[in-house]
Amino acid sequence: MKLLFDFFPIILFFAAYKWQGIYIATGVAIAATLLQVGVAWYRTRKIEPMHLVTLALITVFGGATLIFQDELFIKWKPTVLNWGFGLGFLLSQFIGERTFIERIMGKQLELPKQIWQRLNTAWVVFFMAAGGANLFVVYSFDTETWVNFKLFGMLGLTLVFVVAQSIFLARHMPETKTEE
Repeated sequence: MKLLFDFFPIILFFAAYKWQGIYIATGVAIAATLLQVGVAWYRTRKIEPMHLVTLALITVFGGATLIFQDELFIKWKPTVLNWGFGLGFLLSQFIGERTFIERIMGKQLELPKQIWQRLNTAWVVFFMAAGGANLFVVYSFDTETWVNFKLFGMLGLTLVFVVAQSIFLARHMPETKTEE
């Protein structure tokens, strides 16, 4: 359910693009993200930082797209978001006692510091590569291809990365003993 909630604006953006084009889709994405943040606030009285950052970026880049009637702004949003997260994860290695990934997952997993750092570095590389892949598609293909990549390609890349991360983590999990 949470995954659907997190992807709600992207799915609506995709549907609106197929129905009415990039400018209507951009307006729908702004409204959907605002609704997403509002619903989260209403239900929990908290808003995840990722949702706030996404709302700010969709408002700025989507707003610029609508005001200037230039789709390039909205196409840059995923890159800025990914590179921003990549930079945040990178800086967390030097600021504070724990990396960002350890702050997120540290309550569920107990891992050596070196493994947390490797995992965090992997996320840095993933975010930077995802941002770069977005720009490659933006400047190499038409808008239709970019919209498809934004939903299916980015989701696919993320799923592959999460599976790879799970395999990496499985090697470092303590073995549980079973009674025979």
